[in-house]
Amino acid sequence: MKHLIYLLLAVTVVLAACGSSGSQDDAGGNSQDERWADVQQSGELVVATSGTLFPASYYEGEEENQDNLTGYNVEVIREVAERLDLDISFEIMGVDSMLTAVKNGRADVAINDIEPTDTRKEEFNFSDPYKYSYTTMVVRKEDNSGIESLEDLEGKKAGGGATTVYSQIAEHYGAEVVTYGNAPNEAYLTDVHNGRTDVVINDYYLQKFGIAEFPELDIHLHPDLRFRPTEQAIVIPKGAEAMTEKINDALKEMRQDGTLSELAIEFFEEDASQKPDEEIEEVEGLDL
Repeated sequence: MKHLIYLLLAVTVVLAACGSSGSQDDAGGNSQDERWADVQQSGELVVATSGTLFPASYYEGEEENQDNLTGYNVEVIREVAERLDLDISFEIMGVDSMLTAVKNGRADVAINDIEPTDTRKEEFNFSDPYKYSYTTMVVRKEDNSGIESLEDLEGKKAGGGATTVYSQIAEHYGAEVVTYGNAPNEAYLTDVHNGRTDVVINDYYLQKFGIAEFPELDIHLHPDLRFRPTEQAIVIPKGAEAMTEKINDALKEMRQDGTLSELAIEFFEEDASQKPDEEIEEVEGLDL
């Protein structure tokens, strides 16, 4: 009888251990969503952005404070936070620091026209796209900086952030990348104008408006080169599935009720929330 009691106790302990193990596994799975739980508890979404990317993330007026920060990206994430009943605060930093900030917890998410490449998807979650675009080049008006094809980038100097997709494209075609910190558009564009660099490869909408801000510079969008369709999304911590789902739900509502389109037209004069109608050349062989 005593042996039977010991056996029953042993079975109970094993079953309890199994149940406990299952709970820990569940907790481990749910621990991926601790970032969302932390955000809910604090009631605030901390967002990394640059504040120097006109008209996506920039300061309106001379004072650089949270109230003056605006742009398509900024207003999209503000609307997302409002629909999630969260306050919002912004951490201003260069694009090369944003992904690290999301990874180490300094920021909950990042939004700065960031593309969800295959390499980045290994380390981060991404929202559904909130913007569609394609890639263009800013070059000197007089001679297109000697660039008539992507292959002509070889030996040229391209201004850009060290870790951006656009710098990777430049390097892929043999250009030397001249890197910047969290510099404003003016720095990039002026350097093309004065010959310190030859080209800036970047997003169509951003470059179109950047050029329009500085009509005195002898630069323009390359008239013939439009390539590589792109999508931009919000960067979210890897495995934060609850946060990703909540943000996607808000973006879906914004797309359905027209808010995304309205914001895009307000800042870009075109509906950048929809895929471009025109045919855009694909670029082969890029390992992004």
